[in-house]
Amino acid sequence: MDVAYRILDSPIGRLLVAATPKGLVRVAFDTEGFDAVQAEIARRIGPRVIELPARLDPVAAELDEYFSGTRRSFDLALDDALLTGFRGEVQSYLPTIGYATTASYKQIAERLGNPRAIRAVGSACATNPIPIVLPCHRVLRSDGGLGGYRGGLAAKRALLALEADRGAESR
Repeated sequence: MDVAYRILDSPIGRLLVAATPKGLVRVAFDTEGFDAVQAEIARRIGPRVIELPARLDPVAAELDEYFSGTRRSFDLALDDALLTGFRGEVQSYLPTIGYATTASYKQIAERLGNPRAIRAVGSACATNPIPIVLPCHRVLRSDGGLGGYRGGLAAKRALLALEADRGAESR
């Protein structure tokens, strides 16, 4: 299966976005190392990872709208090939956390019927293959601390601040 990718500039740094014919399969931060991400995609999904920017125009457009504050949720087709097991359940749940709101790892574990799986929820957020679109940045520790973030804490702070600012503007 061919996987198309494109590199985008964003307010939180460069992002690699990748899609199969089924939909968006990966969003990666520059800090992850794009070569390593492409190798992971080749190993886990298909060996042909090809730069095809036009195929990812809809993804680029929706991310641009999100960063400009005109989009609060995404309408992209997703490929769930990397969303597996309990981690996949958590990652699929993330879009239910509303724009400019947060949930704790504990709350998500409870909502998914596994209240003792707090660390597993954290692990699922840390390995989320489609950050921003599946908004793991909205998940915090029970004490309100940021926890971790695949793109780094500066990116998580920036995404939360962007949503807080845009959320306040619409009130």
